Amino acid sequence: MDKIVDRFLKYISYDTKSNENSNKKPSSEGQRILAKSLLNELGIEATINEESFVFGKLKSNSKKDSIPKIGFIAHLDTSPEFNGEAKETQIIKYNGGDIKLNDTITMKEKEFPDLKDMYGKTLITTKGNSLLGADDKAGIAEIMDALEFFVNNPNIEHGDILVAFTPDEEIGTGSDTFDVKSFGADFAYTLDGGPIGELEYECFNAASAKLKIIGKSVHPGTAKNVMLNSQNIAFELDNLLGNIKRPEHTEGYEGFYHLVSISGSVEETTMDYIIRSFFTEEFNEMKKYFKNCVEFLKNKYNISIDLEIKDTYYNMINVIEKNMEIVNIAKEAMENLDIKPIIKPIRGGTDGSKLSFMGLPTPNIFAGGHNMHGRYEFISIEDMKMASEVIKQIIILSTNYDK
Repeated sequence: MDKIVDRFLKYISYDTKSNENSNKKPSSEGQRILAKSLLNELGIEATINEESFVFGKLKSNSKKDSIPKIGFIAHLDTSPEFNGEAKETQIIKYNGGDIKLNDTITMKEKEFPDLKDMYGKTLITTKGNSLLGADDKAGIAEIMDALEFFVNNPNIEHGDILVAFTPDEEIGTGSDTFDVKSFGADFAYTLDGGPIGELEYECFNAASAKLKIIGKSVHPGTAKNVMLNSQNIAFELDNLLGNIKRPEHTEGYEGFYHLVSISGSVEETTMDYIIRSFFTEEFNEMKKYFKNCVEFLKNKYNISIDLEIKDTYYNMINVIEKNMEIVNIAKEAMENLDIKPIIKPIRGGTDGSKLSFMGLPTPNIFAGGHNMHGRYEFISIEDMKMASEVIKQIIILSTNYDK
């Protein structure tokens, strides 16, 4: 079996599901265990810090001082939404049709249109009891594979190659304490995209909103004109935000309000939202409208509603558009490998969004995964190999890039 596959299967066997309710960094012990394993595996100058950031450096072998120092970044954690220990997988040569994951769960071709692009490829899937972990352990495997190539081929000219494996990307805190200055890259790429060819340098502006609605509970038999059911007020708020601006009704550059979780009783209901928009003015208006809806309900029912809105990250295009050469290098690398670049906005975020605003321009390139964050996740071995080849091409092309 290919070494890149061996690596991937090893990495996904670790349960690295992040925990947004933890006050530790990393937020789960599995991330720490995987980080230590990667440190031992790197085979180059490498360090790990107390938060389980793994940093590695393969020094330049070139006499040129104009070659940029390039970083490649992937994250250790998997989504907190689903079982993160993928010990049961299958490898199949896909020739079309449905894929049986287990006796009760089937991935149907008509429900997952990405499968039509997989004919003739070798797929790794779950067996229905966990997510796969291609987001982002495929990225880790691809970076490790490309790095090993340059370690084993010292005759191929390159500048400093820097790698970082980061915790807690899935809960939005992964890059908060990333030491950009110490990392030392001139620019970087996250290997955190989906299907082959993806090249992304736009992402949402993002915020979280947390609410606590206090109602009034009395016996339902004598509730007329007295009871205030906090759950019903919560539903009213969600209706005020509108049906159109929900994830299931948006695409492309359209933003949304997303009710992530709700828990309550007559007396008290808590709600967690995320707010997303690509455009700064619209982003600010959406947050303002959210606050206005809350104020309207507070005044209408004369009740207490606690609201906390926090910005999470911003659209990295505001930084990267001033550094488009790094996008062009990645584009050329793909074209050299007969991969058609798919340049589109990320309807989400990556570590690169925060890192770009921290002084490290970091677009995102594909890692090859599909149907992330759930039991129907899959990846093709061929696409993982091509992601590794893109990394190699970026490094080789950069030797002619004047920073």
